[in-house]
Formats: sequence, C-alpha cells, structure tokens
Amino acid sequence: MTHSAVSPRALTRLTAAWRPVALAACALAALAGSTTARADEPFVYMTNWYAQAEHGGFYQALATGLYKKAGLDVSLKMGGPQVNVVQIMAAGQADCVMGSSDLQMVQIREGGVPVTTVAAMFQKDPQVLIGHEDVKKFEDLKGKTILIAGSAQKGFWPWLKAKYGFTDAQTRPYTFNIQPFVADKNSAQQGYLTSEPFAIQKAGVKATTLMFSDHGFPAYATTVSCMDKTVKDRKKAVAAFVKASAEGWKSYLADPAPGNALIKKDNPQMSDEQLAYSVAKLKETGMIGGGDAASQGIGVMTDARIKASYDFLVSTKLIDPAKVKPTEAYSTEFVKDLKVLP
Repeated sequence: MTHSAVSPRALTRLTAAWRPVALAACALAALAGSTTARADEPFVYMTNWYAQAEHGGFYQALATGLYKKAGLDVSLKMGGPQVNVVQIMAAGQADCVMGSSDLQMVQIREGGVPVTTVAAMFQKDPQVLIGHEDVKKFEDLKGKTILIAGSAQKGFWPWLKAKYGFTDAQTRPYTFNIQPFVADKNSAQQGYLTSEPFAIQKAGVKATTLMFSDHGFPAYATTVSCMDKTVKDRKKAVAAFVKASAEGWKSYLADPAPGNALIKKDNPQMSDEQLAYSVAKLKETGMIGGGDAASQGIGVMTDARIKASYDFLVSTKLIDPAKVKPTEAYSTEFVKDLKVLP
C-alpha cells in the first residue's frame, strides 16, 4: 500500500431520505394530488488505507455516477495505519468496510463482532514478500531477516511458516518504511504487489517480488464487509452498492482517469506514476477479473474458495471452528448472480 499522510475528506453528506413534494389546489377545486420523490440513499464505505489505485473501482463508481444511478449517495471514507475500520463501522459511522482479506473478517467474526463479507473485489491477495536480487524463490529466504507487521501473525505468516519452514526468530517489525530493507541486503520485507515494489524500484534497488497467491495462499482481498444488521435491514442498499462497485471496477480497468482524479483529491500525495504502475499490475495479474471472476463476474466469492480460506484458518489454529462457521462469516447472496463480467 502507499503510505503517506493526507487530509481525510468529510465523512458524509447528510441528505434527507425522503423529500415530499406537495401539489395543492385551491379549496374549491378538485384535489390535484401529491407525489413523493425518492432521494439518493446515504451509504458510507470505509477503505482500509489512504486513497490509491487499489481502491480505484469504488472511486470510479463515485466519479462516473454509478452509485447515483443505483440510488445511492455514497461517501468513501479513508482508513489508515492506525484506523480500526471495523470498530468505526460497529459504532455506526460506516455502513460497510473494506477488509484487507476475507481471513481477517472471519477472525473478527470469531472475536464476537457480527460482520459478514458480501463481496471480494480482488480474486487474489496482493500480499508479497520482497527479497533482494539474489532471492529467486521463497525457499531462498531461509535464514534471512524478514520484516513483517504484527497483523501478519494472524494472516500470511503462519502459512509461510508451515509451507516453507520459516521461523519467528527470523522476523523483525515492518514499519511501513522501505529503508531498513534497502539498507540490509540480507533482509526481505512484506508489501503489496501494486505498491512497495514500485517504491523499491524508484530507490534504485534490484529486488525480487514473491506473491503468496501464486503459491496457494487462499485469501480473497478488498472485501465489502458489513454488520449483520446492515445486511438484514438494508439489503437493497447493500446489493446496489456491491453491483455498482463491481461495475466501477470494470470501468476503472478500462479507463481509470475519472477514479484517479478523485483518488488524488482525497490523497494529494499520490502520484500519476504510482497510479499507472498499480493499475498495470492489477491488470497484469488478473487481480479483479481473473480466476472465477472471469466467468462469474467481478466481486464473486465461491463456496470452494470460502472453504479453502476457512480450512486454512482452522488448520493454523487462527480460529476456533466451534465459534464461527463459514456460513456465518460469508454471504454469496449479493454476488452469485451479479455477472458483471470483466
């Protein structure tokens, strides 16, 4: 992800849900009647980081009027490194949030927060490890220092340990700064395929990027995750948001200019060069339109992939299966018949 401080945009535009328009006749005339016009329904979606190309489809849907066409007045609210988006959603300040992965949301559900993932815009998790140029494969990282954030302990790190024999003793904290990696040729660091490799390349360092999902890591990413109450009480609004967002991603990959303009408005430190690099990587890897999405539509989640993610969490003891079932943590209702083909 891109790591730069910005000024967050205003939370939301508070618009009346209904605006009655009365058409009255004079007292002695026949009743002329009245009509009620439905206004766009307010809907707040909170992302997991500062505005960037990895959020492009949502910004595109806003910029091109897709949300408005769906009857929604959407506000996109940015997350950041110290922002607990689920806590903010649980407090009623967002309707749905972007989970970095579906694994994360299952764990949050197990922890007692009634959250359900209703769509996954990324068919692959963009998480990577980046090594120096002597590294050609994951196995080459044995014995090297690996810089990872604390959150990785509940995500990809148990998978890497089980698959490649890495140890906790190899790890050091990753502080979302590439300089420790640049300075130590015996180190590797975590990153997002679409972001940190670009920064490292710009720093003049030759590096190798290893993507987890290319080696069997099951997670979806860039989810639409909502409180159970929202899914139940605002089903039409959630369905409209998911569909318009999928259409936004299709549009963004075709011509990202409208979405990028809004991204740069929210995050003025985002460069055109970084945006272009990220979009190219999203396309190159089939992040949004590859896998099951190629035939079933953008945002799709399948029972097979949901089971693979759930089984991984159980096998690595990251969740207790007695506390959460996959049918509680996921709903395919909003994506199974969506068919927004890339």
